[in-house]
Amino acid sequence: MAPTHDDIPEEEDDVMVANDTADTFLPPPRIAARFYRAPNNRRKSSAASSRRNSISSTTSHQSTRSYRGGCQSNLVAQSLRRASILETRKARLADRAAHAEQVRLRAAIAKSNTRASTSEERALAAKQARDKHLAQVAASCAEEVRRAKKIAEDNKERKAAEERRYRQEIEEKHAEAERRRLEYKRNMRRPRTTSTPSPDSKKPTLHALSQISENEAAKRIQSVWRSRERRKAVESFTGLGLSIDHIHDTSFEDVSKLLADEKLLAATSKLLNLFKIPGTADGPSIDQTATRTFLSAYLILGHPAEVLSKDGDQEQNLIQQAKELVMSFESALSELTSSNRFTPPPTQVETVLMAHGGFVTAFNDWKARDSTALVETMVTSFVNLDAIWQSIKDQTAAEVANDYREGIRDNQVILLSKIRKLAGPDKANFLIKKAIRESRRSRTRRKPLGDVRPRVAVDSPTALELPDTPFHDPVQVDATSRLDSLRVEAPSSAADSQNTVVSQPHASSLDAESPYPGLGASSLSQLFSTMPSNRILTHELAIDKDYRIDQAPASDLRDSMNRTICDGMQRGFENGEGAQWTAAMAENIKSRLLRLLRPGTSMHTLISETLDPQFVSNQASQGVFSYEKFFGFMSSILPKLCAPFRDAQIKALTEDLQEPGDMAEMIEKLFKLLHVIDLLSLDYSNFLLMNAAPTLIKESAGYEERMFAQDLDAGTITLQRTKRWWSNATVNMLTEATGDRRDPSNRPTPQKIYFRGLVDLSMASTPLQPSDVPETLELDKERIARFRTNTLRITTIGAILLSAKSLLKRDVRSSWKPEASRMWDILQDGYLKDESMPTKILSILESSHPMPPTTRAQLGGTVQKFLAQAQAGRLNDPVLKVIFQRLKSHVMTRVSASSSGERVRAASTASEGLASFGLPEFMNHVGEIVDGLGRIGDVDRRAHGPWYEQVQREVEAAGDDPVA
Repeated sequence: MAPTHDDIPEEEDDVMVANDTADTFLPPPRIAARFYRAPNNRRKSSAASSRRNSISSTTSHQSTRSYRGGCQSNLVAQSLRRASILETRKARLADRAAHAEQVRLRAAIAKSNTRASTSEERALAAKQARDKHLAQVAASCAEEVRRAKKIAEDNKERKAAEERRYRQEIEEKHAEAERRRLEYKRNMRRPRTTSTPSPDSKKPTLHALSQISENEAAKRIQSVWRSRERRKAVESFTGLGLSIDHIHDTSFEDVSKLLADEKLLAATSKLLNLFKIPGTADGPSIDQTATRTFLSAYLILGHPAEVLSKDGDQEQNLIQQAKELVMSFESALSELTSSNRFTPPPTQVETVLMAHGGFVTAFNDWKARDSTALVETMVTSFVNLDAIWQSIKDQTAAEVANDYREGIRDNQVILLSKIRKLAGPDKANFLIKKAIRESRRSRTRRKPLGDVRPRVAVDSPTALELPDTPFHDPVQVDATSRLDSLRVEAPSSAADSQNTVVSQPHASSLDAESPYPGLGASSLSQLFSTMPSNRILTHELAIDKDYRIDQAPASDLRDSMNRTICDGMQRGFENGEGAQWTAAMAENIKSRLLRLLRPGTSMHTLISETLDPQFVSNQASQGVFSYEKFFGFMSSILPKLCAPFRDAQIKALTEDLQEPGDMAEMIEKLFKLLHVIDLLSLDYSNFLLMNAAPTLIKESAGYEERMFAQDLDAGTITLQRTKRWWSNATVNMLTEATGDRRDPSNRPTPQKIYFRGLVDLSMASTPLQPSDVPETLELDKERIARFRTNTLRITTIGAILLSAKSLLKRDVRSSWKPEASRMWDILQDGYLKDESMPTKILSILESSHPMPPTTRAQLGGTVQKFLAQAQAGRLNDPVLKVIFQRLKSHVMTRVSASSSGERVRAASTASEGLASFGLPEFMNHVGEIVDGLGRIGDVDRRAHGPWYEQVQREVEAAGDDPVA
């Protein structure tokens, strides 16, 4: 215990003194040295907010260093530091209290502002969420209960089956024990010997064996034999190592060969027979269809991408059924051991049978849909081959036609056998006949039903007399004179009426009021003539041997001119000039009708005498001319002049002519009469053309070649556009060529270059410009423009259908022909002629293929985009680009085939190629384009072959050929 001193105060006293008075008490030096000793290891100053960096701490520290004995300064520093700490804590607590008060006030305000409706809405939402949750829980519970019931029923059935099996085994054991007991009683009792029997006693005696009946022995032998056969079937199948992993690791081609192996098929059939699968029973002739169907499950699971064409709902179901079948089969296979004599348990057999039934159903459904698309494709290929034969059988030399016939026949036999195998003989014959009938009907130009020959031509010879010598002989008269003679014999229709009317005294007023004042007599004759120019006529006949002059192009113009003449005649009657107009009209009709007859015939004489212009003019001047008698005369002769198929139309006209009427009705009857006479002239022209067509077709190439040469010599045309067109085709062909471009064997042939240029010209998204057409193809400009329009329409509709099939997860090879046909008709007048066009397209698709709203909205945007790009002629969308390029390549491959075999092969695989990139609906349209381009190419090269060779040499010499 340290001694205490009276002069040292206690701590309480020191604190009280320090708090009560301002005077400080200085402790003795020894005490100050003990309590205020400066530490040797001082810490470094911390952050700026530390108390050690405060002013009081710094002052205290400096004072301590300057004067260690100054205890008064140390106490002042401690007091200041304590006060500073207290003030800091008080400020912090005050801030916290203020923050807590603000939080309390905000909570009170928020609580006071809470509306009752919010709480009600929350309560309603909570109730709805609770009901929804309870419904989900109830549904899940119901599902669990259903699943539990099913599991319980399955367990109950399995236990019942096992109980029956156990009972049967126990009964068999009891029977065996009873049999052994009876057998033991029948045998003599063995003598007393040692407990271990001798080895000889284990062998059955001859007497014991003789006690077994023959039936019992046969049953035992059969049981052992069946067990051995089952063991061999299981070992032979497992020895092949067939499993999902093995199938997946092996290539598709190797797996296909493995599953087609006879050894595997035989082993699988024997094993499937253990599970009582239908169609796998042993016999002299085993049908392996069921076995192949079963093995298809392994192939589908191992290589789904190669087997299935798409990933739709039906394909997913098929994969799931195949998975269940393989899993149940392998599970049952693992339980076939020697302990159960390789006999599958009844429950496993039932499981495998159920899984196999589900797989077979799904497989047959998938195969039926896939085979339907395949049958349609092969039927179209068969029809394409028939169309080729119909187009070349009468226009090709006998040797070439024989080559085509053999090639087409061989391919059609192959296709027919495949179609009959998939669809059956009766259905195959029906489908092929129907498709061929529709194809021939669509390819054949629509002709009037009935006899189209004029009745006056039956008793009179052909107006065109053709020489027996060939026309291409320079010494003989060429085809030009024959065409001119045909033109002279053919009536010129309304041109004659115009010339006749203009020849009358008062025709100047009519000509001034004509809607075509800038046309002279020669121009009108060329415009309104029913016969086209010679070159057009021969060219059209060369392309289509059944070409006939159509009344549609000039029909409106002729009717308009006839209407103008009738209106002028009515004004002439009002002005008192009826006699002149009547004589002019009679002479006009007479000249038209006489062109349909041969001079010297009774009908020719009758018309000439009855409609004599002088006689009619005298009667009209005297006012005794009767239009009723005139119309009666026309009603009597028109049925004798028309063709039989015009009888109904002529009968309606004659009935109308015999009805009385005023002057306006009489003028209207004259207009109808002129229109019908124009039709009779057209029929007579087509009859003459039909008779002259075979000879003109033979001489068409030579005639067109001479006319083209005359135009070149006269400077009417040049070959500048042809050179540019050929140069572009050459560059395109060489750009796409692969390998060494300087290799002469790799250079494209002139035929390939020509057809490449023809395909590029005929298949484009932009409208055809006159500067794009070479001079050699000027006569085919309308066809090329039509091919461009059809190509763009095929691409647009095909892209829409392909997008719809992808969104609805349908097979792109499936044909939506009704929808495509309706879209084709709708888009004939334009792609965006009104704002409702996308809606119409969607309604066509949705009427036969329902779709959810999201899919419909997505498809609607796609349709709008496709139609806009087609309208602008710019195919920027990837789908449109791909379809257009593939369609173009497909047509190029078919039209550029150089031999008959290549053409037949290209036609036989055309439908499959179109179906592969989503255009199975347009096989007929594409076939028309290919057939049209082929005909154009054949006629054009035969007529302009020398100029194409010249152009090719000039292009190569000019250095336009990149290879040159």
